[in-house]
Amino acid sequence: MNRINLFHTKAIRQSTPALDLTGRDNNNFENHAGVLVFAGLLIVCSLAVGCSSEKPKQISSNQIPMNAPISPMPAAPVTPTPDTQALPKPVQKRPVRHVPATVKYVDNDSGVSFRYPRKYVLKTGDAADELVSSNLAVMDFTQPGGVVTAAVEIPEGAYPKTDMVSAMFDVSVNKSLTSEQCADFSAIQPASSTKADSQEASPAAQTPTDGAQSSAASTQAPTASTPTPKLILSDMELTSTDTTASADSRKEESKYYHVFENGACYEFALKVATTGVEPDEGGKPVDREEIFKKLEGILATVKISPVKTIAAETEKQTASAPVAAPTSPAQ
Repeated sequence: MNRINLFHTKAIRQSTPALDLTGRDNNNFENHAGVLVFAGLLIVCSLAVGCSSEKPKQISSNQIPMNAPISPMPAAPVTPTPDTQALPKPVQKRPVRHVPATVKYVDNDSGVSFRYPRKYVLKTGDAADELVSSNLAVMDFTQPGGVVTAAVEIPEGAYPKTDMVSAMFDVSVNKSLTSEQCADFSAIQPASSTKADSQEASPAAQTPTDGAQSSAASTQAPTASTPTPKLILSDMELTSTDTTASADSRKEESKYYHVFENGACYEFALKVATTGVEPDEGGKPVDREEIFKKLEGILATVKISPVKTIAAETEKQTASAPVAAPTSPAQ
């Protein structure tokens, strides 16, 4: 019995290691599997706890939940971008003002008007009278009483390196002449007698009292007067004459035109004065014909508007004069 048990015990012992080894292996696998499962549970739990501890993200106003109903958004005002902004309006250039080459002169008292180049010099009143008086030939009326109303002078330096002294166009009016007298011309008087031409001078006034005046009169050469054909200007018929005056080395050529309008005699004079001396080296004598053509261009624009005649003014002055009351005879 004991042998059988012993044998049985040995048999058991002999077979036990194999059983124990297999059991150990199974136990090790189970142990490892349990550890892995446990570790996996720990990881899942830690992730769950970590996710729950995080703050929920705020949904921005621009994000719309997928499940939420989409409502129409109000149209936002369109702000123009720099590319789409309206381009600035182009700056409009001011129209270029073209200044006329000529200027118009109008004298309401005499009714005379004309145009002259803007670059020329216009003088009226006493300044015009002084300018005309500086010439050798002043006026060419048959009777005194002429008054200079305006004068246009070509500026100095217009003809450099020439022998030109002056060139001008002037207007004078004489209200004491008849139409027949206006058609005639007289010998040109020297500049020293200008005052006698503007008003009736007494014998004493006609006698030069200044030595310079006497000298100017003595050096005045005889004046040549050449009648020329009549000139038709607009609806006016002008009589004309050419004259030449000289003193010392100065020479002056003039062209006079007369017309009777508004009860007065109008005179238009074109004058060119030269030194008569050979110009400096490089200079040349001035072309008188060229200058006269420019002055004749002013004459071509002359117009005379109707004004009150001398007779009408005289009647008005007579009517306005006070009438003396008749005196009764003394008793």
